[in-house]
Amino acid sequence: MKPGLTLALPKGRLLDGALELLRELGVTDLDPDSRRLIWEDPRRGLRCLLLKPADVPAYVIYGAADLGIVGRDILLEQEPDVYEPLDLGFGFCRLVVAEPRALWERDDPAKWSWVRVATKYPRLTERYFAERGIQVEIVRLDGSIELAPLVGLAERIVDLVQTGETLRANGLVEVAEIARSTARVIVNRAAMKTEYAAVTGLVEEMRARVAVRAGA
Repeated sequence: MKPGLTLALPKGRLLDGALELLRELGVTDLDPDSRRLIWEDPRRGLRCLLLKPADVPAYVIYGAADLGIVGRDILLEQEPDVYEPLDLGFGFCRLVVAEPRALWERDDPAKWSWVRVATKYPRLTERYFAERGIQVEIVRLDGSIELAPLVGLAERIVDLVQTGETLRANGLVEVAEIARSTARVIVNRAAMKTEYAAVTGLVEEMRARVAVRAGA
């Protein structure tokens, strides 16, 4: 692999899977417990940036990173102008509509005409309801989405779920699925041209590891 590539990594739920993949590729000196936001592996010539997941596409779009690892949910929400060459297969989750159980027991989604929804995915949420002819008022939140129905901020939410345990713990029931998400590799368009061999080499190494895992 040609020295000098920068890879943007997401904090949070995808980080462990991303670090495991990099270790399988022989990348060293990756310490998720440190406070460092930049890690470098001189032997591989790879620099890693540790970012808020929603910021990964921006770093890749503007060339601060050549590649990034990010959830498909964020790509669907932001629609960034990047290449998306590889589904890494880990970090599976679903974007769903949910509401309190008491409401669900008497609710009929087919009769919805107007809803208020709390979410950190305003674009996907608006599109989902608009396609069904439902007017939606969106309350934009960045965290603790499940709290919104409990305090009357919004009756319904759109949020990511993995096992659904957090929904159940807060008395919420899934009503509909909007999208499914896994970790994806994204590539800066200019880097794909100027660093073609290095970028495609790293992507193909990742692809080979994904294939090994799938066959295991």
